[in-house]
Amino acid sequence: MGGDDVRTAVDEAVAVLSRVPDPTAPVLDTDVAGVVWHIGECLHWYGHDLLLGRVDLTAGRYERDPDAGYGRLVTGLTTWGEVLARVLDAADPGERGFHPFGSPDPAGFAAMACAEVLVHTGDVVEAVGLRWSPPVDVVVATLARVFPDAPTGTDPATTLRWATGRADLPGRPRPTSWRYASAP
Repeated sequence: MGGDDVRTAVDEAVAVLSRVPDPTAPVLDTDVAGVVWHIGECLHWYGHDLLLGRVDLTAGRYERDPDAGYGRLVTGLTTWGEVLARVLDAADPGERGFHPFGSPDPAGFAAMACAEVLVHTGDVVEAVGLRWSPPVDVVVATLARVFPDAPTGTDPATTLRWATGRADLPGRPRPTSWRYASAP
């Protein structure tokens, strides 16, 4: 996985997130705008974490501008996604970065970014009642990279939501906890 997968996931997410009728609608433990901010944070930090190497060297804070409207948050996803995509495209495949779940290579960061974008966009569309289908090829690649033990032969989008404890799959218990297999 790489920069183009991140671009595809972000483009598809932005297309549906820009149609959200009420960014204050509750989702998870925040609201739609808070979830969009979280997606952006992940895209932002994954690029930094890859560039900084295997050790957590982050010394700063990255905070949401309270005056940024929902439209700016959604537009920001395109920017944050493109910055991460360019970092991924320029990275040597052997590079490793920091993540609490291991030391991902560029493909691992791409897959985790796609998972964050796709899963949380799914959270939003479910909460506000929009219809959306994530890009199947990106979902399949994401599952293979960060959820390698996820079942195959099932709907990929449902399987990604199942792997993160958000959906049921017939004959399988819903996970109550999960981790990315971020290291290669």
